Amino acid sequence: MDAVVLVGGLGTRLRSLISEVPTPMAPVGERPFLDILLEDLLRSSAITRVVLAVGYKHEVVQNYFGAQAYGRDVIYAIEHEPLGTGGGIRNAIAHTKSDEVLILNGDTLFQIDVEAMVKQHRQQQAELTMALKPMRDFERYGAVNTESSRIVGFEEKRYREEGLINGGIYLVNKDILNQPFLETAELPHKFSFETDFLQPHVQKMQVHSFISDGYFIDIGIPEDYQRAQRELNEVVAA
Repeated sequence: MDAVVLVGGLGTRLRSLISEVPTPMAPVGERPFLDILLEDLLRSSAITRVVLAVGYKHEVVQNYFGAQAYGRDVIYAIEHEPLGTGGGIRNAIAHTKSDEVLILNGDTLFQIDVEAMVKQHRQQQAELTMALKPMRDFERYGAVNTESSRIVGFEEKRYREEGLINGGIYLVNKDILNQPFLETAELPHKFSFETDFLQPHVQKMQVHSFISDGYFIDIGIPEDYQRAQRELNEVVAA
């Protein structure tokens, strides 16, 4: 199975700390965050090939990883202009070969059991399975509503004592964006996978949850980027 990692964002939230490289290439200790993410991801034998959806300063990523990482081929889906998460996914999926594709955000590490997620996705005949993280006392993220395992809706960011958040990992059928209910005009060249596609259409598809309480960090804000400096290398080595 191929994995797509979204690495094409401009990284504006970390610009005060990191300006020379894309956010996923921000150094954590002596290594780029993306290197740590791929090491953790590619422990899974389910992933045989990686497509990096690159854009801003893509040469930095290509020069670092080349054609292989951790024994897997690396393909580059280059965005010559920002495409948003949806446009980036559509561009990258065109470079994949597998019928199912694992999609990850390049600035977030969420440790899940990939093989278990794949097994559940197939058992439930899902079109999309989203990895969810249980959280307590949070306001930075929106919440995801479920009924049994099925995802039925999303709530805006606000303070919550507890809830489930989108962990930024999706297992999708390769044709996920070719839905019969979609008109071409609904998905422009640049769009958000979450806001423009998933949220308005979630109840028209078989979208299921895979809940995991594994380690989670999003380095997109300075506070968590600093936390990554203290934690990440030990977490991945464990």
